[in-house]
Amino acid sequence: MKRLIFYILICSVCTNLFSQNYTKGDSLRGNLSSLRNCYDVFFYDLDIHLDLEKKIINESSNTIYFKANNDFNKIQIDLFSNLKIISIEFEGLFLEFSRDYNAFFIEFPRKITEGELLKLKCNYSGTPQQAKNPPWDGGFSWEKDMNNNDWIGVSCQGLGASSWWPCKDHQSDEPDSMKITCTTNKSFPIISNGNLMYDSTFINNDNQKSRVASWFVSYPINNYNVTLNIGDYINFRDKYISGPDTLDLDYYVLSYNKDKAYKHFEQVKPMLKCFEFYFGPYPFLNDGYALVETSYLGMEHQSAIAYGNNYLPGYNGNTKYISNLDFDFIIVHETGHEWWGNCITSNDIADMWIHEGFCTYSEVLYVECLYGYDKMLEYVNNQKKLIRNDKPILGDFHVNCKGSGDMYSKGSLMLHTLRSFLDNDSIWFNALKGVFIEKSYSTIDGKDIVKYFNSNLNIDLTIFFKQYLEQNSIPEFEYKLKKTGRNISLIFKWNAIDGFDMPIIVSAGLIEYKIYPKTSWQEINLGEFDPLDFRIRDDLFYVNVKKI
Repeated sequence: MKRLIFYILICSVCTNLFSQNYTKGDSLRGNLSSLRNCYDVFFYDLDIHLDLEKKIINESSNTIYFKANNDFNKIQIDLFSNLKIISIEFEGLFLEFSRDYNAFFIEFPRKITEGELLKLKCNYSGTPQQAKNPPWDGGFSWEKDMNNNDWIGVSCQGLGASSWWPCKDHQSDEPDSMKITCTTNKSFPIISNGNLMYDSTFINNDNQKSRVASWFVSYPINNYNVTLNIGDYINFRDKYISGPDTLDLDYYVLSYNKDKAYKHFEQVKPMLKCFEFYFGPYPFLNDGYALVETSYLGMEHQSAIAYGNNYLPGYNGNTKYISNLDFDFIIVHETGHEWWGNCITSNDIADMWIHEGFCTYSEVLYVECLYGYDKMLEYVNNQKKLIRNDKPILGDFHVNCKGSGDMYSKGSLMLHTLRSFLDNDSIWFNALKGVFIEKSYSTIDGKDIVKYFNSNLNIDLTIFFKQYLEQNSIPEFEYKLKKTGRNISLIFKWNAIDGFDMPIIVSAGLIEYKIYPKTSWQEINLGEFDPLDFRIRDDLFYVNVKKI
């Protein structure tokens, strides 16, 4: 049961998981229509005012700075229908707009021409969605800490940033930078992404002690990474030396947890060293690295990672899933997303396996880095217990739908299998670091990953990825042993999609063989050995094994 609970918690999937009946709302959110492709956002200036007692967004705004990709006179912007659009300002005018589902459409009073740099201010207010089971069923978390102080957080992966601020809510368009300003009617610290630019307390019109803070993100950021955290936080700092650079480490924790956090977060620097070894330098050096204590388990908010694992090892104290190792799973997993998901983002959430598969594989490499190869094998094979193979991990495109939650562990095991396929760690780790470096600070499609590996490994892996990404089932190695005199022959084939020809390793006694099955039967003579000593190295490959 604990394993099932863990599986449910880590897997966020689209609303239409078991249905192919998509609505117009799904298309408006997931499709890059001409009303969205016509402009490119390069800066957001979000100015949000929160009433912590009433749990509402008072009159707030987001100013969208964008470049026209072509001529147009109408665009789509996204904001949940439960939030009210007060007005749209453009070049000194208030523009007309219409709404449809969680999108609204603005008609400009003149023709916008290709190459123009423009800004549009969207004023809005309302009651944002309250999170039911954050971060998987997200929104605002209006909680109280142990001292009955307000403790607020925002998580919106899957739900969408347009659930609390107006934006072009599609992963393919990240602003180059962003400013987040938040004003509240309480004086608790306000923590967001990037670097703190301004922080002040004041007395508002209702004679309440209030606070305003502005944060600046200097790198591209995907919309669901943007967050707010408000509470009785204290901050302590550290430094991580990365080659010639120094990375600022900031920890924002509830005041009564400072001592335990100070000790618990010592694991951050060794983890960063491992990740930098495999993937390259921490990608948001200028914005720093931060862990922010939250009431929910965790989320990969860029440079402001949500941490809610209660300063315990494993998954909230359960270390069974992580092979009884003593590291904090949430710190490791969510930090892995700084490379996979935050620095590299999929254009369409149908390709979210890029985020979750590579990030979950980063856990595997972390274990290898700190605990050794054998522990890594135990850890990665333990991930098989979480996989259902219920549907492909590649989702449906253009309708805001992820694939199966298997994208976490199955994606990780696919990469582990590819490493074994290559059977050359030098080549594999060079390619892994290379794909990250080449695709950094960009939004990509899954096919870009496949193209990179095909080109840089000089192997056509198209069928390999098609099998693991697009099929429910995994390849099945079918075999039988035939004795002729003292010798034993292996008869074998893949039960997989046409053209699948991945090599696999088998052992016969003390000798290991790398064989090359196809989807038709083959036979090889393995010589003399005890059939009881025959083994398929399925610890190196994610496959089913069937003895005929």
